[in-house]
Amino acid sequence: MAANNPIWGEERIADELLLKIGIRISPRTVRRYMPETLQRLADSKQDWMTFVRNHAKAMIACDFFAVVTATFQLTYVFLIMEVGTRRLLHFNVTRHPTADWTLQQFRECVTGDEGYRFVIHDRDSIYSKELDTSLKALGLTVLKTPYKSPQANSYCERLIGSARHECLDFMIPINEAHIREALKLWTAHYNSGRPHSSLGPGFPDPRSLKAQLQPQRHCIPKDRRVVATSILGGLHHEYGLEKLSPHEGIAS
Repeated sequence: MAANNPIWGEERIADELLLKIGIRISPRTVRRYMPETLQRLADSKQDWMTFVRNHAKAMIACDFFAVVTATFQLTYVFLIMEVGTRRLLHFNVTRHPTADWTLQQFRECVTGDEGYRFVIHDRDSIYSKELDTSLKALGLTVLKTPYKSPQANSYCERLIGSARHECLDFMIPINEAHIREALKLWTAHYNSGRPHSSLGPGFPDPRSLKAQLQPQRHCIPKDRRVVATSILGGLHHEYGLEKLSPHEGIAS
């Protein structure tokens, strides 16, 4: 796994083994076989973040980030996420973002029946008064982050960092459609196939199935084998167990 996915750390591999293969092994053990280790910054305790964590299940967050295409055209990606589950609810790409276009993105994934109470966004001028009024009509309380304080929307910033580091940094996008298709594949992987340590570990999409924990911690059943599914042309892989055919079982 470390050789196939050079940007993965020991926690990611340990989570993959637990959720996909059913083998419980500590990240410290994984680290012994890793060529490099990842250093993680200690979490900072802040009153704002305490509020966000306490209301995470009823909160969504959004943000824009820029992507430059192969022809040096500046495009913008807009993301909406569930803070509690880390699930990427919706994304879209455009060269000319407007308040009306942004409001339409909310309408495509928020109906008012999901139980969301808060939405976090920054103070960019694209979030007009009319847009915020429309969000309030959906039952959302708008929480604007302070000026020049991206850490106040840290979950969304982290999601943007993942989208870059795990997808867009490894491709040269041709146009909007190319970016949209790549992010579509990555979103499916992020929501349903990528273990998140902060979730237990777990998956953002609650419909994703977890592997049963193996009775013998470091062994997989004799009638199963580990299979890898390539994601984004081999940038990532998803692992799981596959039943051996009768002929393979006899041979093993």
